[in-house]
Amino acid sequence: MRSIARTLFACAALAIAYPAAGQQPQPPTTVRDVYLAGWNEINGKLVKMAEEFPENKFDFKPVDGVRTFAEVLRHVAFWNEWVAKRARGEKPDGKPNELSKTEFGTKAKIVAALKSSIAAAADELKKQPAAPDARQAELWSSFIAHSSEHYGQLVVYYRLNGLVPPSSRSTN
Repeated sequence: MRSIARTLFACAALAIAYPAAGQQPQPPTTVRDVYLAGWNEINGKLVKMAEEFPENKFDFKPVDGVRTFAEVLRHVAFWNEWVAKRARGEKPDGKPNELSKTEFGTKAKIVAALKSSIAAAADELKKQPAAPDARQAELWSSFIAHSSEHYGQLVVYYRLNGLVPPSSRSTN
């Protein structure tokens, strides 16, 4: 079942990596490049959301029992750092589950941490073989999905605040 999921993910990532009609396609040349395109695409959307969401709404949450906008971003940044460490062969501790609010309590610090975590993981992905082994493929597909899930969550936060998410805006 996991190999089917990885294959489906690779196909979806290829679709993401190709530009819209009328632009010159620059297809990925390796499986690693497919993962890198998917990683950069979804995490780039999260960064844009984080940069554009009003700072005075970073503590917004739709209902009790779910994370605030800021907590979601600290959570994603934490796990991106975890992925970078794991890709280096380390055995990181996942128990904290998000970056510390004490250390990352402002929009500027959260956005910086998010960007840094994305870049650190992308740098590790670039070091992977052109055809990652099954363990690495599972790592990257799982965490691209993780970022995608939280992107979808934050789209709802945007809409509930009367905002249009960056990727939903008209390009005309």
